[in-house]
Amino acid sequence: MKPRCHTLGHLLGSPALRYQQPWKNDHRTSFLLAVDLSDSDFADNPENGLPADETESKLSQLEAVLFLAREPLSTRKLAKLAKLADGTEARTLLKKLSRCYDQQGRALQLVEVAGGFQLLTRAQLAPWIARLHGEAQEAKLSAPALETLSVVAYQQPVVRAEIEAIRGVQCGEILRVLMERDLLRIVGRADELGRPFLYGTTKKFLQVFGLRRLDQLPLIDQIHSIAG
Repeated sequence: MKPRCHTLGHLLGSPALRYQQPWKNDHRTSFLLAVDLSDSDFADNPENGLPADETESKLSQLEAVLFLAREPLSTRKLAKLAKLADGTEARTLLKKLSRCYDQQGRALQLVEVAGGFQLLTRAQLAPWIARLHGEAQEAKLSAPALETLSVVAYQQPVVRAEIEAIRGVQCGEILRVLMERDLLRIVGRADELGRPFLYGTTKKFLQVFGLRRLDQLPLIDQIHSIAG
């Protein structure tokens, strides 16, 4: 059955793509957000296992890394960059930092996306952010591009011939454009005559559509029922 472009087009209206924006820090200064880490939630207690000042120091280091990062970072990478013991400690501190942002109603929020964590602005700030930066360029995908992207996302790894058989048209140029946008990539070769390329989605695909993993893609039947 030919998939409808709504499959991924439905996600284009989600906060992850249209409204949330990475916190831009083009000058890459050492600025830290004025987050109050001194309340009782971060105080010296058995749960932390650390004195209050040490906890605050590690939270500040972690926040600085997140602030300067241009893409989602795994807990393992965060631990290395923030000089933490391991990914487990990083995840514990991430939960505390996220809770702090939420409790204080900060403009930023900590989001788990594309196999890592990233600071994004909150969805309700979309109108204000749009006036400053304009709409996200990734949202400007044509219906044929979305349909091709949907086929690859749900059938991957998939060869071009299979994509064209499902869509009923040639899609070589669309595949090239999607690869240039870093939404698709070549993941290998098929074990058939000519060893054609196999296509799959990228980490940026997950990031653009606000997904932690591919298994978070909505079921096609569910999206069709929503699209009506």
